[in-house]
Amino acid sequence: MDMKKIKNAEVLLGTGDSKSREIVLGILDRTLARMDSYYVLKGMTSLKGKILTIGEKSWDLAQKRNIYLIGAGKAANAMAKVFDELLGAELADGIVVVKIVEEKDKYEHVRMFQGGHPLPNEGSYQASLEVLKMVEEMNEDDLVIGLMSGGNSALLSCPMEGMTLEDEMQTRDVMLKSGASVVEVNAVCRHISRVNGGRLAQAIEAKGAEMICILIMDALGFPATECPGKPREFGFTQMAPDATTLEDAKNAIKNYDVADKLPPKVVEFYQNCTEKDETPKSLKKWTGYIINTLPDVSKVAKEEAEKMGLRTMVLTNALIGESSEAGNFMASIAAEIQASGQPIAPPCVVIATGEVSAKIPEQPKGIGGPGQELAAGFAIAARKLRGPCIASVDTEGTDGPTDSAGGLADSKTFWLSEEKGIDLYEALRNHAVYEALSPLNSEIITGNTGTNLCDLHIMYVPEGEV
Repeated sequence: MDMKKIKNAEVLLGTGDSKSREIVLGILDRTLARMDSYYVLKGMTSLKGKILTIGEKSWDLAQKRNIYLIGAGKAANAMAKVFDELLGAELADGIVVVKIVEEKDKYEHVRMFQGGHPLPNEGSYQASLEVLKMVEEMNEDDLVIGLMSGGNSALLSCPMEGMTLEDEMQTRDVMLKSGASVVEVNAVCRHISRVNGGRLAQAIEAKGAEMICILIMDALGFPATECPGKPREFGFTQMAPDATTLEDAKNAIKNYDVADKLPPKVVEFYQNCTEKDETPKSLKKWTGYIINTLPDVSKVAKEEAEKMGLRTMVLTNALIGESSEAGNFMASIAAEIQASGQPIAPPCVVIATGEVSAKIPEQPKGIGGPGQELAAGFAIAARKLRGPCIASVDTEGTDGPTDSAGGLADSKTFWLSEEKGIDLYEALRNHAVYEALSPLNSEIITGNTGTNLCDLHIMYVPEGEV
């Protein structure tokens, strides 16, 4: 089976219910290929002479002194490639910071840094310092293009004066393990940063430069992108106004009871902060584009499933909660489909997107990610069914701190784990699912996909026993 994005399809198809796996993997691969931001952006950008057009708006580059590119995020590799090819020597400088640098990432006019995610690292910090140096050279005749996707807040990260990188890393680590949502995590982390929460854009605006920010929106609650080329307002990333507030951050610290785990300097900041410490809520010479949202990926997956002649439904674009429990939930839907034909008759495909999570202890005994934990939970709950299969992935290609995009499980996976002496219950308790799924040929490997739209779950349910 020819796959464009899934690198280990042959291995994945060599075990379990191969027919169900082939259907699920085929839909997943074609969906990821269509969502690649390189092709999305190529379709909405052009340069004719000195006229740069992005969607519905154009800029005369002859009226600009310098064109700068700043990118951050897990899909920034693909996004930057478009403008490196399109603008070429028109770019005075470009800096992009990503999670994974691959051999294919070759650029002529863009400097690439490798940052850290989910926690910032020295690469994140050094990239931020270089970007801030670039900003110092800007003036009112310049144009700055920002390319932002999921993970940007960790990948391009620089603590405010008086705090250290270690303070910033500890803060994000504590919040990520607290059970807080990504918005709550970012609210706390943005307000202690020199670049996050629109502070980078604020510094650029102080120089008078014009800004364009192109975003892959990996947050729940946004509608499908009917017209990605239409400029719109939003409040996320270093290169846009901030929709979160100091009060949001303080509430998150209180609600998840983490003050005693945060660095003393961070606690002191939130105890003494005033309105002058708030992030910017508006920008002047600024144009924003959102090129993809979560409902876009479920829409494309549905189209790909229907091309195969399968009845298909999008269950939700807001699946949240504990990942293993979400796997149990999806298995219960498969059982109901096979038992009663509700909410859709088999054979069928059920699609969900969202952002499931796992509350990780301070010292987990292994590694894994929400997609892998969902797959393990599904494997346990679906073991008495016939043929259902689910792929649960983080669409950017890395699920948690692993090289896996997520997990694949079917109704035979649990029994195979027993044959191999692998305890999936224990793997979930210890948050060591990566080590459990690998020998079961149930880790999906993609590398960078060119997109970042949180979690995608594709479940195929055949007819049950007659």
